[in-house]
Amino acid sequence: MTTRVAMWSGPRNISTAMLRSFGSRTDTTVCDEPLYAHYLAATGLDHPGRDAVLASQPNRWQDVAAQLTGPAPDGAAVFYQKHMAHHLLPDIGRSWLDGLTHAFLLRDPAQVVASYARVRGEPTLEDLGYPQQAEIFRAYGGPVVDAADLLADPPGVLGRLCEALAIPFDPAMLRWPAGPRDTDGVWAPYWYAAVEASTGFTPYTPAPADIPEHLRPLVDVARPFYEELAAHRL
Repeated sequence: MTTRVAMWSGPRNISTAMLRSFGSRTDTTVCDEPLYAHYLAATGLDHPGRDAVLASQPNRWQDVAAQLTGPAPDGAAVFYQKHMAHHLLPDIGRSWLDGLTHAFLLRDPAQVVASYARVRGEPTLEDLGYPQQAEIFRAYGGPVVDAADLLADPPGVLGRLCEALAIPFDPAMLRWPAGPRDTDGVWAPYWYAAVEASTGFTPYTPAPADIPEHLRPLVDVARPFYEELAAHRL
């Protein structure tokens, strides 16, 4: 019996570190943003490495859904799926989500918007993934992890997450070798330098968010979605 964990995160979070954490388990296989190619094909957005992403994954969401709900690679007991919530576009059917065990990785929207603005400029609410996270949570529930809590207490939060997912905690989730992984998306050279250098979760060092004035309303709109899920965080 395979537990298919769909971890829904927004951008500018620690989602790839969490991918590393689950990828270090002895009973787990992982996949990295499997809906990314469909997202690019459907939106026409020109992200770094676009052509390589489109060539590396199915471009039809139906094919992705079949893979994610089908037999786990290598018959693994845990099939961990790192999802960006904003990749779940309105055109994508939802019934296949019934076959997954859902979990959520949050970050305070002030921190997300400040970080996003430094690398991509003008995010929208949909780009940040909060409405999509709320949609899935309302339909399915599932454990909620706040990135700040995880960085402050990795063993405690990961232990509670595993308990909520009904899988055993593996201490290997706390440390991993530096370097790339075969399971990383082909976009890794553009985005994964920090995580490739990492060997564990970075200690939590909170800092005030430097939010451009014109993006403060976006933080205000995103916050109710964040707080709805954060009320259930582990």
